[in-house]
Amino acid sequence: MENIQLINIGFGNIVSANRVIAIVSPESAPIKRIITDARDRGQLIDATYGRRTRAVIMTDSSHVVLSAIQPETVAHRFVVSKDTHVNGN
Repeated sequence: MENIQLINIGFGNIVSANRVIAIVSPESAPIKRIITDARDRGQLIDATYGRRTRAVIMTDSSHVVLSAIQPETVAHRFVVSKDTHVNGN
């Protein structure tokens, strides 16, 4: 059985690290289009609490999660979680 790793994406919101395929900045037109398409499909999860979107997290289930923390911060938490899991701490 695979262990579930969880990543805090801000304001107490958590995503499964095993399902994340990309963490990107929302600035480019293609990413804005992905956000709009996910909203239209009903697969957009807005975890910004009304703050500015700073990271867009894409999952293997085609869900798109918006976060108010920087992509680098999310990625760092992702790496720290993986390191902790591998080392058993």
